[in-house]
Amino acid sequence: MFRFHFPLFLLVFACAGCGSPAEGPVVPVLQMQESGTDALLIGLHAVSDRIVWAAGTGGSYAWTDDGGVTWHAGTVPGADSLQFRDVHAMSLDTAWLLSIGSGEDSRIYRTVDRGASWEMLFRNEIDEAFFDCFDFREDGSAFAFSDAVDGRFPLLHTEDGDVWRVLPPETLPSAQPGEGGFAASGTCLIVLDDQTVLIGTGNAATPRVLRNEHRDSTWTSSDVPLPGGEAAGVTTLAFRDAQHGVVLGGDITAPGTIQQNTAVTEDGGVSWRLASSPGFPGAVYGAAYVPGGILVAAGPGGAAFSRDDAQTWSPLDSLTWWSVDAAAPDAVWMVGPEGRIARISFRSAP
Repeated sequence: MFRFHFPLFLLVFACAGCGSPAEGPVVPVLQMQESGTDALLIGLHAVSDRIVWAAGTGGSYAWTDDGGVTWHAGTVPGADSLQFRDVHAMSLDTAWLLSIGSGEDSRIYRTVDRGASWEMLFRNEIDEAFFDCFDFREDGSAFAFSDAVDGRFPLLHTEDGDVWRVLPPETLPSAQPGEGGFAASGTCLIVLDDQTVLIGTGNAATPRVLRNEHRDSTWTSSDVPLPGGEAAGVTTLAFRDAQHGVVLGGDITAPGTIQQNTAVTEDGGVSWRLASSPGFPGAVYGAAYVPGGILVAAGPGGAAFSRDDAQTWSPLDSLTWWSVDAAAPDAVWMVGPEGRIARISFRSAP
């Protein structure tokens, strides 16, 4: 892989429509940043407008404590063959990485010193399990989701971020043949309002959202009206509040096609209806709501944003992106191949 040298530039244009949830025209300003690595970056967590963690292939990770002016990149010792597809940080010092793959390639590492040292907390021992994504509550408890094995989804849980265990196989609803998650951006499982856990699935006849409320043992399943089948379904979930959210995805084997790949909910994920596609070709890999209501979607075909819960979209960029996360309207990041990182600021139009 050759190293891509990023120029510094600004991409500025106005979006003049208006509507809920984000009111008034905005001007997105996109600025490329130097990551210090040429790895494919996939996992992303914007802790604040200054602290951001990213992770990717070759056991790579990177962090910034100044909003991306400088990035500090590294490789987890002994993990250079792994792909870190998800990252969650509690602070600049403490972060967890999830590597993906069948069997022992699915692992969880933690640092408490900004990557100076790493501890492997979990290594999968189920041969056919493939963990795709994880997410945390504020108290440090968390879940990690795997593709189905023998008709059941392995679900990993921790109460403290330290000790991880696989829950009983009957915890989640039974799986459809071939059903699983997509390790596209680490957002196929999200924790909503520090209580509700939602998981998006695909690679089966019917894409679904699995849902758990109130920290109890009851999980429900809702069908999502996106095209199903092999290599298609929900890749990412994003919510702007406890009731309003989106799932996006599509067919990852059709990169040149504008797809019907977006659905929205107004009842916390109980029911879903189709919405407008972001407009760039191929599947959506990652999505995030910006505080204030702007929705950003990203994938190999580009990036776009919506200010009305996916009713209409405006183009943002045409490069390949894998993941997006936001800490504030002026602190949104996207990551992608060859160490690509961009910071986006959404500003009120004059």
